[in-house]
Formats: sequence, C-alpha cells, structure tokens
Amino acid sequence: MKLKVIFFSIAGIAVVVGLLAGTKVLQISTLIEQGKKATLPPAIVTTFEAQEQQWESLVKAVGSLEAVQGVTVTSEVSGKVVKIAFDPGTQVKAGDLLVQQDISAEEAQLRSAEAAVELAKLTLIRSKKMLATKVVAESNYDNAEATLKQARAQADNIRAAIAKKTIRAPFSGRLGIRQINLGQIIKEGEPIVSLQALDPIYVNFLVPQQQLPLLKLGYTVRLSSDGLPPEREVVGKLTAINPNVDSASRNIRVQATISNQNEELRPGMFVQVAVVLPKDKPVLTIPATSVLYAPYSDSVFLVEPAQEGGKGKVVLQQFIRLGERRGDFVAVTSGLRPGQTVVSSGVFKLRNGQSAVIDNRLAPEVKLHPEPKDS
Repeated sequence: MKLKVIFFSIAGIAVVVGLLAGTKVLQISTLIEQGKKATLPPAIVTTFEAQEQQWESLVKAVGSLEAVQGVTVTSEVSGKVVKIAFDPGTQVKAGDLLVQQDISAEEAQLRSAEAAVELAKLTLIRSKKMLATKVVAESNYDNAEATLKQARAQADNIRAAIAKKTIRAPFSGRLGIRQINLGQIIKEGEPIVSLQALDPIYVNFLVPQQQLPLLKLGYTVRLSSDGLPPEREVVGKLTAINPNVDSASRNIRVQATISNQNEELRPGMFVQVAVVLPKDKPVLTIPATSVLYAPYSDSVFLVEPAQEGGKGKVVLQQFIRLGERRGDFVAVTSGLRPGQTVVSSGVFKLRNGQSAVIDNRLAPEVKLHPEPKDS
C-alpha cells in the first residue's frame, strides 16, 4: 500500500513539473517570435548636409615666449649694499640707478688721484715754459708729461671701480623680485634682480623640416594661451628662421616677434602658435557633434531613404577619417561626399538601420568661430 502511494505521488509531481516546463517553453518561444518581429521606434534626429568650406592654411606648433632682452642683474665686484634705488616689479629706463655699493674708500682715493692730476698738470706747464727758455732739459719735460698721463690713468681706474659698484639698468624694461637686502655684502656675480624687456616679445617654436618650404619671413603669426582671455587675439610677424635643421629631431627653429604693449605675455609662457599661409584650402566639413568617436574608427550616421519600398528615412552608419577641427566643425578627409546628409546630434543613441524622423527645429547652431556666452 505504501509503495502505491509513493508511486502515485512521484507520478503526480512529474506531471506538474512537465506542465510547468511546457508552459515556460511556450512563453519563451512566444517572446522570441515577438522579438524577431519587433522593430525599434523611429528616432527623432537633427541633420546637417556635408559642405565644402575654404579654411585658412595654417602651420601649427607649440611655442615658448622669450624676452627680446632679458638678464639677471648681478654685481661685478664684491661690496656692501648701501642703497637700493628700485622697487620690485617697476618699469625702469636704461641707465637708471638700481643699487649702490659702498664706495667711500674709492671716493677718498679718487680725491687723492685728482689732486695728483692737478699737480702733474701744473708741473707740465712749468716744464713747458722753462723748456722754451732752455732752463731745463727736454727729458724733464718728457717726465712731467708722462707723470700727468699716469696720474690721469690712476684717476680713471678709480672712477671705473666706482662705476662697477654703482649698478645701473643696462636697458629699459620691467624689474622682477629683489634678491638682496640693504647692508648685505654681495659677492661678485651674485644675482640682484631680474630685468626683462617685454615689448615686443619673441615666440620660439619648432616646425618639421617638410614644412620649411611653406614658411616665409613676414607671414602673420597668431598666438593663443591659457594665460590670455579667450577673445584676445595676439598677432605678430615671422621674423627669423634658423639656417640649420636639428639633426636629432629634424625640426627647424623659427622665431616670431609679437607686440606686447599691455605686457600680458611673459617670458617662459607656453603658447599655441599658428602661422597663417597665404592660400586657403578646400575642406569637407560636418559638425563635430555628428561624429561617433570610437577607438577602432570614427563614424557618422547617414540619413537615407528606406530600402525595398519602405517609407520614411533610415540611418546608416558610415566610417570616416577625420582631419583638423576648427570651431564647431571638423574636416572629413575620406568616407563622405559633399551633399550627403548626416545626423548632427545624439548619434550615440542610434543603431545602424534604425528608422528616423527628421526634426531640425532643435538643431544645434554650428559656427566656424563660435563665441560662447559663458566663456
């Protein structure tokens, strides 16, 4: 009796499990069939027609600013600082006094030397008169003349020592931070203050040797830097090209001169340089927002009529090769033809072959020279 109960129980459980499994298989099969028949809803897209533009031909590089004249003022001789005649960060002119070292000993020596000069001068005058009357020998006159020259040389030597301890600005420019203190004994060659002539200013940069034939003296050079306002355009001229090419990098050093009246540019600053060439170049452009960027290749979505008698539009993924980017546009070097329509926004949410509805009411505005309001 117990065996029959167990048998019927097992049989009942098997029947229930079989019914549940059958139901689940039927549900999964139904979902698979529905998935095969399902289609993505049409995507609402904005579009842009690939167009040819004339862009300025530019040779771009990374540069560094350098003062036309720049030096760290130092002392030629050791001495005690008795006067500091400048304020840090101020503008000075060539010849302005910067630092005076102690010259009290030299001044005393100079007074003695000047007295010796006066005495030697009087002695020479007397010797000349007596030589005319044959009272003294000609050798006495020669000795007096030599003594005067020696006295003058000694005085000039002391004046030169005083000048070395009277430190003046070698050229006009802006001073930096003071590196000495009053009463300090500074040694020969010890730095005192930085002096930089900031207007005009040089920008030095390197270009590959293959771009050398494109460059000519006098070409316009544009600068941009994080240290300048976005709307500030800095323009200069190409003024020097090195006669030799670096044998290690095969680059050539180029220099431009930039007006810097407001002193916004400072030596050592990093800048982006663009040399403007005289001829423009034709490029095929699309908005940068049209590009789906990927490590393997960049692509866009073309808007085409539906195939096989279908109605409406579909988007088809097209791989492209990109060139230079300017403003809101990017140049396409291959994979696209002028006049082809591409999706201009929201490309990351599209799938190849998906149907689409065009609505350009919210299409983003694209400009070659955008001016963001919040910049």
